Amino acid sequence: MSGHSKWKNIAHRKEKTDAQRAKLFTKLSREITVSVREGGADPASNPRLKDCMAKARAGNVPQENIKRVIERAAGGGGGDYESVRYEGYGPGGVAVIVDAMTDNRHRTASEVRHNFDKYGGKLGAAGCVGWCFSSKGVMIAECGDLGEDDVLLLSLQAGASDVQTYDGVYEITCAPESFSMCRDALQADGFAFLSASVELVPENLVKLTGEEDIKLMRKLLTAMDDSDDVQDVWHNWSADEPD
Repeated sequence: MSGHSKWKNIAHRKEKTDAQRAKLFTKLSREITVSVREGGADPASNPRLKDCMAKARAGNVPQENIKRVIERAAGGGGGDYESVRYEGYGPGGVAVIVDAMTDNRHRTASEVRHNFDKYGGKLGAAGCVGWCFSSKGVMIAECGDLGEDDVLLLSLQAGASDVQTYDGVYEITCAPESFSMCRDALQADGFAFLSASVELVPENLVKLTGEEDIKLMRKLLTAMDDSDDVQDVWHNWSADEPD
């Protein structure tokens, strides 16, 4: 699940993708396909494709598989997908944004609405919660023997706007338009990324106190994640309640 980007959520997402690699590859394949059709098959001149490829490599997708998807998309294959965004509310008024990539808007909208309704939420109008989030480049990095001062200096030199430490790893953020440049510069400096992407980061967090709301919120996020059409789910739940 995606949400406010603390290491606990990133760790949960990594755990999930390790167990569902085939589903991850399906989602990344759609993303790569659309990026190739919109900007061409050369990552050097297509920043979106370059970012998709980096995300696929971070998800341990074999290079040969990535190449095959690019070639199929460049040849006109791979399905006719479009990006669509849904906004709504989860239990307790949690703001939720669902980014999907689909070849059938009606099917996807019905599934998203069903998940909201089933787990105590409500699908809203476009823009109803988007104002709660800001787009940022977010990189979760392991930096080996580098000390905090070195990580901070190198990150700022690469164009980062902030660096935080969580459980022994670093969360580095930057403006979305600087993401590719910042990530590439830090990789050249030896940073190993556990996660690196442009994310929707909430301005404020909502803490759920009722056990039923917490249970429903988890089920809602899991149901959305499990949909083949859904690429990302963003929310402002402060998901640090004990399991």
